[in-house]
Amino acid sequence: MGTFITKALRTAATGCATAVVFALLSANLAEAQAFSRDTPSQRGRDQGQYIPNIVLTPDGCEVWAADDGAEGYASNRLTRKGTPICHEVNTCGLLNSDQFFATDSYRIHAKGKERLREFFRNSTAFAYTIVGHTDSRASHEYNLRLSHNRANAVARVAVSVGAKIVDVRGMGETAPVASNRTREGMARNRRVEILCFQ
Repeated sequence: MGTFITKALRTAATGCATAVVFALLSANLAEAQAFSRDTPSQRGRDQGQYIPNIVLTPDGCEVWAADDGAEGYASNRLTRKGTPICHEVNTCGLLNSDQFFATDSYRIHAKGKERLREFFRNSTAFAYTIVGHTDSRASHEYNLRLSHNRANAVARVAVSVGAKIVDVRGMGETAPVASNRTREGMARNRRVEILCFQ
């Protein structure tokens, strides 16, 4: 009789354990399906599938890319001879920050916005990288934030007229073109560069 009760309990315990494992697996599967369907970066637009695209790297090379919002894949786009397809990148615009922005601000003056719109409408480049710079008067963290915000302000104007922006960078005071010991040098260092992909 004791053996019969032990076998009955063992069978019941095995049945309960199987039910618990099945319930956990079902819950994890439902959660995984919901995640792949409603990925945060795609906001569900991709329906859990990869969306292939050609993107430009900051150095001007084309890359085949597919991303479902949770993970992605990229591979260099190559010619038939196996060399990467890269475009020439030149500095095609240089904005003196003092002419476009007030001190400690990243709001572009109305005349400055119109000049930028005209520049992007007339440019023959097919994509741009915008790089902001400052002088060295403030802290490093402040300069990085200000230069990035100014570059973003220029990028927003570019996008408003249909320009393709590949990258936006804030360099702060790390890449001066002149000495920060003179007023003239500091004025030259407060700039936003527009890099054009030809």
